[in-house]
Amino acid sequence: MFNKKIAFIGTGVMGTSIVKHLLKAGYEVTLYNRTKEKAIPLIDLGATWADTPALASENKDIIFTMVGFPKDVEDVYFGDDGIFKTAKKGSTLIDMTTSKPSLAEKIYEAAKEKGIMSLDAPVSGGDIGAKNGTLSIMVGGDEEVFKEMLPIFELFGSNIVYQGKAGSGQHTKMCNQLLITTNMIGVCESIAYGMKAGLDLNKVLESVSSGAAGSWSLSNLGPRILKGDLDPGFYIKHFIKDMKIALEEAEKMELDLPGLHLAKEMYETLLNKGYGDLGTQALIKYYNV
Repeated sequence: MFNKKIAFIGTGVMGTSIVKHLLKAGYEVTLYNRTKEKAIPLIDLGATWADTPALASENKDIIFTMVGFPKDVEDVYFGDDGIFKTAKKGSTLIDMTTSKPSLAEKIYEAAKEKGIMSLDAPVSGGDIGAKNGTLSIMVGGDEEVFKEMLPIFELFGSNIVYQGKAGSGQHTKMCNQLLITTNMIGVCESIAYGMKAGLDLNKVLESVSSGAAGSWSLSNLGPRILKGDLDPGFYIKHFIKDMKIALEEAEKMELDLPGLHLAKEMYETLLNKGYGDLGTQALIKYYNV
């Protein structure tokens, strides 16, 4: 696998750390990002810059994408300077953006027509998981392609599960996001209550994190909240995007999700106050504590 040439499109909070793992493993990586300045640290580490997704994808064996919104995914793949303009037959496309299942299916079908493989592989674990190489990766597409790509996924993921046909990875990520939405409400309400009660919140977290109330969000984002660290492991503006996708999919399935509706309303309140570029743990601001 180490002779494979890789393109990576989208070097945001998590994408940057993933590229570092690829470079450390010895892969030749070509980058594209809307803002070149954000990619300079990776260029300094040995990555190559390209001016468009099409140029980045030219003559590459594996093409990763990790951008912001479904519209960005659409543009990156199908636009005038998109991946499908140059991606070669036999290459593999891996979209790690949290996006629409229907768009993952569209990319899969378009790729298949060109003799190209495609996987939807959204991740969970935030900036910490990306840095530590412990991301959870949920993969949809053809199983034989998943098996072929598994050694590369293992460079930055520790829980890598094949979910099924194209779009299944994105549906699984929606399940993941649903768990986080209401869990973050619980984490923030618990901390807000503890503050008002005058408790030593570090001791509170020590007591509750390992019990039945424990969760990744509580253990990893709870301490950040106590330190006043609201920097994004995952942006509020992107989290709202995910909630909208989940609600659209739930509506198609005639499924009512009141907890998701509540969380979306709360996060949109923060977005309207200008907090969209903060991390999901900034929900604590909703409680004015």
